[in-house]
Amino acid sequence: MKKRITMQDIADHLNISKNSVSQAFSGKPGVSEETRKQIYRVADKLGYQYTKKNNHSQQTVGNIGLIASEFAFSMTSFFGEIYLSIEEEVRKRGKNLLIQSIKKDEKENFILPSFIENRQVDGILILSHISNEYIQKVISTGIPTVLIDHHHPSIEADAILTNNRFGAYKAIQHLIELGHKNIAYIGDVNFSPSYQERWEGYLLALREFDIKPDERLMFTDAKEDELVLNTFIQQLPYQPTAWFCVNDGLGYLINTGLQKHGIHVPEDASVCSFDNGKLSQLSSPSITTMDIDLGDYGVKAVERLFWRFENQDQPYQEVLLPAKLLERQSTTKAK
Repeated sequence: MKKRITMQDIADHLNISKNSVSQAFSGKPGVSEETRKQIYRVADKLGYQYTKKNNHSQQTVGNIGLIASEFAFSMTSFFGEIYLSIEEEVRKRGKNLLIQSIKKDEKENFILPSFIENRQVDGILILSHISNEYIQKVISTGIPTVLIDHHHPSIEADAILTNNRFGAYKAIQHLIELGHKNIAYIGDVNFSPSYQERWEGYLLALREFDIKPDERLMFTDAKEDELVLNTFIQQLPYQPTAWFCVNDGLGYLINTGLQKHGIHVPEDASVCSFDNGKLSQLSSPSITTMDIDLGDYGVKAVERLFWRFENQDQPYQEVLLPAKLLERQSTTKAK
């Protein structure tokens, strides 16, 4: 007679407790999503008969959690609009939004908000970067989680992102079509994946238009500091005819820095930035930039989270939102 497979057999196979197996099959919290998947895989392999349940198939808590670093929440001109769209979308779906900023010591000591620890939320939205290790801690709770404006190869979660590579490519293409070949890059590639990807888009465009990159024109660890950027402008072996900055803050500082050095924008040098924030609009001249629909971030993130509630076994996906060129006064044809 064929042996009947039990939960204990699955537990022994994975070297975990029988209680963990039971929790996975009942849909109760207490095991990570990865462990839950392993349990199902082993059960299928051994021929264990079960009815698969989803611990979020019946939403009873009614709350969605939104967390971000203190720095991200302080960037109201960018992340504020995303937050407002998230709040609106969550309310439309009959849920409450619980918000908490993650302080430095909480990040370093992996202290989760109480509403996550006590499982008082049905899902979690993580706005921008905290740390990959902290995000992994959140995901290990098994609560469905969607990242906004951040991703990493080690993180298995849905993410809503800007198509940074293609956006930067379009910006550089715009400058090249105006006749510019000596194009500087300004941005800290180590600050976030977005800036790294924008650098990659910059390089991709140069390569496709047969322009050899000049490393002397690439400030790949640039900080938003007026003195630092002015020093970079001053020490260049020659002046580029165009500048690509990974955000509007850098674009604003480069724009003013060039003019302090007697380099007129756009007559002597064109400037293009990214994000379409207030600084690109207030700058004189106003700066050509890549526009992001920030409200769409929130809409897509909430849509993806609610989809994930009902599709926890589907592959994780990254949704790329397009960036659109807004041509303003800071770019013109090369001399």
